Amino acid sequence: MKPAGDRRVRRTRAALRQALVELVLDKGFHAVTVEEITERADVGRATFYAHYRDKEDLLVGIVRDLAEDRERLLPAVRQAHAEGFTGLPVKYIFEHAEQERPVYQVILRGEGDGRALREFTDLIRTHAEAAFRARTEQLAVTPRIPLDVVARAWTGELIGLLTWWVENDTGYSAADITAHLRDLSVYGRVWATGLTPSDAPGALDLAP
Repeated sequence: MKPAGDRRVRRTRAALRQALVELVLDKGFHAVTVEEITERADVGRATFYAHYRDKEDLLVGIVRDLAEDRERLLPAVRQAHAEGFTGLPVKYIFEHAEQERPVYQVILRGEGDGRALREFTDLIRTHAEAAFRARTEQLAVTPRIPLDVVARAWTGELIGLLTWWVENDTGYSAADITAHLRDLSVYGRVWATGLTPSDAPGALDLAP
């Protein structure tokens, strides 16, 4: 059983995080004050500063809380490693974003100075590169493209799609998006656009 003090800390931080997200979506990060956050969360200023240095620290704290949620991805990651590329970890990310849409909107919009978005992006990139590296080592294969490049390209693709998805009623479910990303990863852009291998040399000419 968790001590009562731990539960109080979690409740306080959750209230502050929720207050910040609501205020940012209402008026933008720069217009929000610590006083407004504490008033909405119904906590004292001293309590706020006992947990966070400033509102920027609180915003980054939200990203770190999301990072802790990655623990629930581990079963899917292990299964993916055992069965090949299933896309399950990506599906969990989109499902989590669906449940916590306002939080993801604040982060993905780059509110504040963009530090929270950079931390979120770096977190995903780091885990992606580690997963790609582990997979190549497990299968004893040599990457055709440096894995740091692969991880950054994959992360940029995921962040872009995730941003579009949480900001709009796209009509695509988390499962739909996961299936599309999985197929794109497995078969590539040439296949995805309906081209044939013989079209591949000129495929990049379509890019702006």
